[in-house]
Amino acid sequence: MPQLDTSTWFITITSMIMTLFILFQLKISNYSYPASPESIELKTQKHSTPWEMKWTKIYLPLSLPLR
Repeated sequence: MPQLDTSTWFITITSMIMTLFILFQLKISNYSYPASPESIELKTQKHSTPWEMKWTKIYLPLSLPLR
């Protein structure tokens, strides 16, 4: 049974990783990013919920009075 020749694996894997790196760099370089994140103004919408006008309090188990 013949042996598997692994002498070319290193150069194959190395060239594949380099090619993928170059392709991803070219892909990313095509995107245009805004100069600063503050330049985009987001419009926030106010959602009215039934509990907005009510006063609510969350009771923690340790803050309850002892019985």
